[in-house]
Amino acid sequence: MDNQALILNNTIEMYNFNVLQMLSERGKSIFFPKLGILAQSAQAKGKTINATIGEAVEDDGTSMHLSEFETLVNMPIANIFPYAPSFGKPEFRKLWKDSIYRKNPSLKDTVISNPIATSGLTHGISMAGYLFANEGDTVLLSNHYWENYNLIFENSYRANISTFELFANGGFNVADFAAKLNQIEGEKIITLLNFPNNPSGYTPLVTEIKAIVAEIKKVADKGKKVVVLIDDAYFGLVYEDGVNSESIFVELANLSENILAVKLDGPTKEDYVWGFRVGFITYAIKGGCAELYYALENKTAGAVRGNISNISQLSQSLLYKVYTAPTYEASKKEKFLLLKNRYQVLRYEISKSKYAPYFEALPFNSGYFMCIEPKKGLQAEEIRMNLLENYSTGVIVLGNVIRLAFSAVPQEQLPQLVENIYNACIDLDKRKK
Repeated sequence: MDNQALILNNTIEMYNFNVLQMLSERGKSIFFPKLGILAQSAQAKGKTINATIGEAVEDDGTSMHLSEFETLVNMPIANIFPYAPSFGKPEFRKLWKDSIYRKNPSLKDTVISNPIATSGLTHGISMAGYLFANEGDTVLLSNHYWENYNLIFENSYRANISTFELFANGGFNVADFAAKLNQIEGEKIITLLNFPNNPSGYTPLVTEIKAIVAEIKKVADKGKKVVVLIDDAYFGLVYEDGVNSESIFVELANLSENILAVKLDGPTKEDYVWGFRVGFITYAIKGGCAELYYALENKTAGAVRGNISNISQLSQSLLYKVYTAPTYEASKKEKFLLLKNRYQVLRYEISKSKYAPYFEALPFNSGYFMCIEPKKGLQAEEIRMNLLENYSTGVIVLGNVIRLAFSAVPQEQLPQLVENIYNACIDLDKRKK
């Protein structure tokens, strides 16, 4: 193992030995190189002649670029073309950290790490898998989950996915979550919580969040090392009162020295910039300090560097400019209200009694999506194909559940969407008779 990794491991061990036990073998071995090309390039910065970094520059020292780009992006050259640091742009990382506190006021003065930039949430989750999931480890998810989790945890890192039933009695199934949490063998537990949930569009109520956190603490109090990966991709898109409006990260950040909260978030869904590919990983644990977080940040940046080198300079620069604009909050609220109105229309339509014999909605209150379950023995895939072939309507099928992305449907088309599903169900029901 490289000595730079050993130094980081020793730092983690000094400030919280539990965290060292949570790391995968890859996580223990990784480091951000302070020697070699990066260090030598840093030492040469500002020198009269600098033949170190692998970028091309103009004779005036600015980044070499094609002139056609100058008419497309109105921004300083330094904010467009050069490599960004593997940690992320410093000013953007600080801005995002400040926003975590602003969006989650209950964090108060809890000490958290500095966010490390990732290439969107998918990459962030993959880096978390790299750092914490060994081959054969179990990752606990709800039974309604985003299919990319399979590609990341099972295919890439050879971990095993276990699931709990997400719903019981119209709400979060705390009992099954607790049961499955306690069934995981070994000293380390990895669970991933995704609220608002993709695909169901459900965020637990405030009371349910408290119960979930209590169950996590119970296993930690027994000595288990618990890594909680928090997929906050749809954070803030909550449309009902009583639903938890802050991240569960808040409740876990200072809960136990045996619980590491790993917040995975970013602007992709929150700020409608899907193609920008920017996300963040942020850590918190009871007793967390600058030295512990420094080691985790360096390991994370090392994983990023060894995986994709760094995140888009231009995307980070554009986001920083928008986030510091005086109109940003008003623009964000406008888009939130548009989605909330679609949610309310769909909720009204889907609850009409005439649809009840053919399908029912799973609990939903937030995010981009909601799901329905067919009745009368109808198969979701058959409904989907009928919708495509005869109703010019596309939906997603996961198992025998149909996911509807109301985020992608104009408000005036939502009643027709539900009606089309209803008619497709009638068609199939008639064929059975």
